[in-house]
Amino acid sequence: MHIAVAGNIGSGKTTLAGLLAKNLKWEAHYENVDTNPYLHSFYEDMQRWSFNLQVYFLNSRFRHVIEIRKSGKTVIQDRTIYEDAYIFAPNLHAMNLMSTRDFENYKSLFELISSLIKPPDLIIYLRASVPTLVSQIQKRGREYESAIRIDYLKNLNDMYEDWVESYKLSKILFIDVDNLKFSENTEHLGVVIDKVNAELHGLF
Repeated sequence: MHIAVAGNIGSGKTTLAGLLAKNLKWEAHYENVDTNPYLHSFYEDMQRWSFNLQVYFLNSRFRHVIEIRKSGKTVIQDRTIYEDAYIFAPNLHAMNLMSTRDFENYKSLFELISSLIKPPDLIIYLRASVPTLVSQIQKRGREYESAIRIDYLKNLNDMYEDWVESYKLSKILFIDVDNLKFSENTEHLGVVIDKVNAELHGLF
């Protein structure tokens, strides 16, 4: 099976993917921010590097999906290929940080790639308010994330909500990160695990 964790920057995707992999004996596929050659440049000059970054992510996630399906294992992935195409790239375009020419090129490439892959069996969507996102981003202390603007996070949150309401390709499970502190509370993590098992196996 292919399970994916979706959510805004700082919502806890990597943390939850690791915890579920450990507790449910799954394999985790992470988004490796340390080896991304565009991320630091993007946060310094979004307009210049937005297209390059989004194409890099598209290529990387396409490869991951192919690897996951070929593996025959149950794999949990932090972030989906759909979030880039329906949230991050359109938001950059709307904020005039990606040109219409580049955005149309990107969309065409995504449409081709998405026609060649199967969606995840389950998406776990981490819903978090902007103050929660800001708090968690500050806690992890990545220098290049210190430049992220509040309005940027809010725009992304709004677009995430639009996307999850219209998403129909597979099952989606909503987790309220404001109230379920799964990274620091084992009881809360247990609630999340029960919800995931219920979605996958019908266990209540």
